[in-house]
Amino acid sequence: MKKHLIAIAALAALAAPLAQAQDTGDWIVRGRALHLDSADKGSLGDAGLKLDNKTFPEVDITYFFTPNLAAELVLTYPQKHDLTLGALGKVGTVKHLPPTLSLQYHVTGLQGFRPYAGVGINYTRFSNLNLIVPSSYDKNSFGLAFGAGVDVPLSGGWLLNLDVKKVHIHLTDVNIPALNVSNGTFKVDPTLISVGVGYRF
Repeated sequence: MKKHLIAIAALAALAAPLAQAQDTGDWIVRGRALHLDSADKGSLGDAGLKLDNKTFPEVDITYFFTPNLAAELVLTYPQKHDLTLGALGKVGTVKHLPPTLSLQYHVTGLQGFRPYAGVGINYTRFSNLNLIVPSSYDKNSFGLAFGAGVDVPLSGGWLLNLDVKKVHIHLTDVNIPALNVSNGTFKVDPTLISVGVGYRF
């Protein structure tokens, strides 16, 4: 994934001097490939529970209130992840749906690229936590999201996008009676690295 991002960044740098800034249009719609790298923290993470990292598609919609201020909504479909625990290997699976809404500041006036940074809130809905032993958990998670990225205008409203986010996602109130786990916490807290194309209109 890192090699791909380096290659794409190099292409973006070559394309930037040829690009014409696309500062018109209130909307940007992007399609991106997103890589999720889980932090695996909290009481259950410290005990060795891990969530498998994966790459999947996502769609985001950005609306500009002003040339600099915008709101971004990131959407995807429910993601299924394997859960592993040390030498035991796979001990279950979990699904989650993590839409994120952010307020962003976009820098204008630069030739060939447009960086931005933002902060927002994530709501994650966990479902189908299937472990090898019975369990219960809180299905809802709310947390902050921080991100930064850059749009590289190409032509005709099209653009190349690179984006990095850190999102707070916690699986809480996990109870596993057979393992004497009560009110356990698993902090996914993923780093999200994405690359894709968009269209401004």
